[in-house]
Amino acid sequence: MSNPRIFQNLIGGTFLPSRSGQTFERRNPADTRDIVGVFQESNAEDVDVAVAAAKAAFPTWSQIPAPRRGEILLRAATILEARKERYSHDLTREMGKPLFEAGGDIVEAIGMAQYAGGEGRRMHGVTTPSEMPNKFQMSIRQPLGVVGLITPWNFPMAIASWKMLPALVAGNTVVIKPGEDAAVSTYNLVEALMEAGLPPGVVNIVTGYGPGAGQPLVEHPDVPLISFTGSTTTGRLVYELGARQIKRVSLEMGGKNPLIVMPDADMDLVMQGVVWAAFGTTGQRCTATSRLIVHKDVAEPLVARIIERAQHLRVGNGLHPATEMGPLVNEKQMQRVLGYIELGQQEGATLRCGGGRMSEGDLAHGWFVQPTVFTGVTPQMRIAREEIFGPVLSVIEVASLEEAIAVANDVAYGLSASIYTRDINAAYRAMLALQAGIVYINAPTIGAEIHLPFGGVKATGNGHREAGPTMLDVFSEWKSVYVDFSGSLQRAQIDNVG
Repeated sequence: MSNPRIFQNLIGGTFLPSRSGQTFERRNPADTRDIVGVFQESNAEDVDVAVAAAKAAFPTWSQIPAPRRGEILLRAATILEARKERYSHDLTREMGKPLFEAGGDIVEAIGMAQYAGGEGRRMHGVTTPSEMPNKFQMSIRQPLGVVGLITPWNFPMAIASWKMLPALVAGNTVVIKPGEDAAVSTYNLVEALMEAGLPPGVVNIVTGYGPGAGQPLVEHPDVPLISFTGSTTTGRLVYELGARQIKRVSLEMGGKNPLIVMPDADMDLVMQGVVWAAFGTTGQRCTATSRLIVHKDVAEPLVARIIERAQHLRVGNGLHPATEMGPLVNEKQMQRVLGYIELGQQEGATLRCGGGRMSEGDLAHGWFVQPTVFTGVTPQMRIAREEIFGPVLSVIEVASLEEAIAVANDVAYGLSASIYTRDINAAYRAMLALQAGIVYINAPTIGAEIHLPFGGVKATGNGHREAGPTMLDVFSEWKSVYVDFSGSLQRAQIDNVG
């Protein structure tokens, strides 16, 4: 593209260049000859101005009745639905996932706009009887103020919606720094919101890199809440920086998700689930199946089927309708994945398929890696313990359900886990024993829906949940209110209200 679109920061309803004067390009990871856009390399000055705009918009926005705020989100859902095809195309072009997966990303945002919009009429508090006479008491939800959002590139519209829309319906204003590899989808989401009636300054966008734009947002004294999704390494730093100012920090980080297969499982169902959970989105999702923990009695025939299917996945540019698996998001991520594949072989695992870069024909212009399967993996190998974030599946054989659960739990992460079995007792034992925020029975480790809480335990998160009926907990705070009717002064004050 000879004249790529230039994306400026959105601050106070106005598009502005960065104070740094610096920009960066984003290229299509499937075809680096295609420049997706030019973005601002923001710095602390840009963050200051964006936070000031959000702070100025907060008093008015927070006083708009919650049902009216929700109606804006509901209108945005209709706009997103009408533009699904265009926004899917933009999403595929900027981060590489096939069009059918990109469409799912937009559908998540539509669903969240509908769900969060409805919360504007369900922002319930609690009333309880007092233990004293002539006394009334209740609790109400209130917004926190300016919310700082730092979102990743792998689900660039869905995750932005999971954070932004509950924050807005609760009455907060927002400064968002999207992942530098996929910021277009954030602009598209905010475009829909603005056309739906969102006032200027309620949402502000600053683009750039973590040290230049992300860290100043985390450290800003006028931002009481940070919601972050990304790597565990960066999340730890965000948590530490936030703690210095006693900020509320919500973290959603990595995963090393196990899929357990028992001998009585439906192997057709297993094979389909494993392939899409391991290689969908090129393995670049925190819920991807990266460990196949399979009973030794059925391991080899199952693995043979998975390999056969993996070797025939149609890998290519996600804009082509036939593509089943796209590229990795950038060269750095490709080299990281290839490094783990080399490490797996050094550790003694058996490379059964894949393992290399794909560079034939048009693939030479992108960051493509073959779907890869390792067998002979032991639980202590790094490829079985560390998040690779690519199309790499490690197969670990076990002799019992108890061993499978022990292996599944023996990692630092705890986001998603699944078990395939026809034994209801085994399913329930696994459901209770697996250390994960999400458990699937006879389904892969992917497929979370927005009306249940999303998040994990251990190094995956710090206890907060996104989506579902608890979505407002992160973005609001409780206030308890007590009214005493017993005194004449208080009674007079109450009678004169209004």
